[in-house]
Amino acid sequence: MDRCFRMLDRIFNTNEDVIEAARVGKGFDIKLKEILDAVILPIVEEFDKKLHMDRVYESRLQTAADDFIAAASKLPRVSGCFPPCGFQSAGAVYNCDTCQYDSCEFPLDCPVEEIEVMENSGVRMWCGVPFDLPNDIEVIWKFAEELYIPPQVKTQEMDQFKEVTAGVDRLYSIPSTSLQHRGTYQCDIYSGSRSIVRLYYFITVTPQLVAGHTELQEIFDLSLLPGGKSLVTPSAAPHSFLRLLLFLVTTCLTTSLVLLFLSLG
Repeated sequence: MDRCFRMLDRIFNTNEDVIEAARVGKGFDIKLKEILDAVILPIVEEFDKKLHMDRVYESRLQTAADDFIAAASKLPRVSGCFPPCGFQSAGAVYNCDTCQYDSCEFPLDCPVEEIEVMENSGVRMWCGVPFDLPNDIEVIWKFAEELYIPPQVKTQEMDQFKEVTAGVDRLYSIPSTSLQHRGTYQCDIYSGSRSIVRLYYFITVTPQLVAGHTELQEIFDLSLLPGGKSLVTPSAAPHSFLRLLLFLVTTCLTTSLVLLFLSLG
């Protein structure tokens, strides 16, 4: 009896080819059982009726295993797991050892995506994932307000988020951003009452005043030099720079005197 069980383990239970053939997609485990019954039950019936000598069953079981591999390999395979996050039921693989589907075992929380935007500009956040989602999803957008956490700090702590909107829309847009929109946004996708993936977006808003001042300073610097190019190269002599400085000071004083004479009539 022990020798019989060891033979079964070798031909079926620990046979890597059998295990690999059985790695079918979600919902095909029933079909897998039908194939196994079709190749095994006739041998069981023959054994019960003692139709053959014991020594023939090793070759009979090996033929059954080969037939199972050929038939099971034609069943749809799993779609696979897409890292790095999310509960992916479609990617679950059937496990012959446990007779259950093994999940992809990724965390629900995705890495934070950083987005930089200018003040008063629009921004769009798309809650997209590389794997297939169920048909009954609900999308909840949340925001970590400044009340709970400084806007310049990224967070994934659930208790720091406040719900903004709920529905089926995976797109969240802000037509005109301001400094109060800085912070972390969370897109939480539910199926039934279960969260299956959470995406995060960290928004940095650059004040328009700072951007405008920088741009104005660049324009002013270029307007002082002909063609927007510096007249002084890094290898130029110091007296060249002094002549340029003297020229600029003289021009400035002359302009001031002309304005003074004009004001005096």
